Amino acid sequence: MPAILSLPALQTALEVGAIYSLVAMALFISFSILNIADLSTDGCYTLGFAVGATVTLAGHPLLALPAAMLAGACSGFVTAFLQTKLGVESILAGIIVNTGLYTVNLAVMGWSSNLSIYGSDSLFTLCKELFPWEWWAKWHELVVLAVILLVAALLVVLFFRTRLGLSIRATGDNADMVRASSINPSFTITVGLCLSNSLTGLAGCLIGLLNKSCDINLGTGMVTVALASLIIGESLMGRGSIPRRVFGVILGACLYRIIIAVAISTSIVPTEGFKLVSALIVAVAIAAPQGRKLIALQRQKLAARKRGGGVKC
Repeated sequence: MPAILSLPALQTALEVGAIYSLVAMALFISFSILNIADLSTDGCYTLGFAVGATVTLAGHPLLALPAAMLAGACSGFVTAFLQTKLGVESILAGIIVNTGLYTVNLAVMGWSSNLSIYGSDSLFTLCKELFPWEWWAKWHELVVLAVILLVAALLVVLFFRTRLGLSIRATGDNADMVRASSINPSFTITVGLCLSNSLTGLAGCLIGLLNKSCDINLGTGMVTVALASLIIGESLMGRGSIPRRVFGVILGACLYRIIIAVAISTSIVPTEGFKLVSALIVAVAIAAPQGRKLIALQRQKLAARKRGGGVKC
């Protein structure tokens, strides 16, 4: 690993991977659990930072995370409202909300295309001052992100073991059955999307606090990143219990980011090719199961031909 990726680069990859894991978990809830293609992720990701940075600049760094999550939940509520009350298709609803969030994000950022929190106290600067240890000053950001990710993952796992969580899972499997069981699928979809987008908002806030700045296009392509992480995780861990799948999502996000870091550090692709690499990873991950089936089919055909040839002799 040291020959391919330096320790600082690996640390950065794990930090960003932890943040991407939150977005991947959000897509896991909406796409895998609810079977809804939520395309508002890009705008919601930027919204999380815009709100978190604004609250941080106002002198309330500890309120940045809950504020960003609340803003993300509001975005999820609007998306769910369009789907459940107005009959808008899920993909179109996500596109509408994502388009509208562009203007909302600009308004939150004071009609500026970029925002910086340099010189302001944030969650990471406050945590850095907790301990005087040298290693803590170097690794505190990764430790804080790991703790936040662990808490979020545990809460998601525990939530989907509750009655409401099981109802949301059932809604994604068969909404008609849920409706016949006197459960309102509109309510479960709304709760699921609010939870999903709150995680996306949290991720956007954390990446902004980590980088201390962002621009209006921060969230562009986050759907692709989350989808790649989700597919990589499912390919490695399979479809099992909720804890297994959540762990797979986290593992997939971290591996995805490490792959990107290796590709950039070894100059295989330039930094400008980040989006292309992301798209290729998604394409390969999606095509991998079908590719394995085709290989297995070709082996069966070859074995059948050999057996047929033996009979003729």
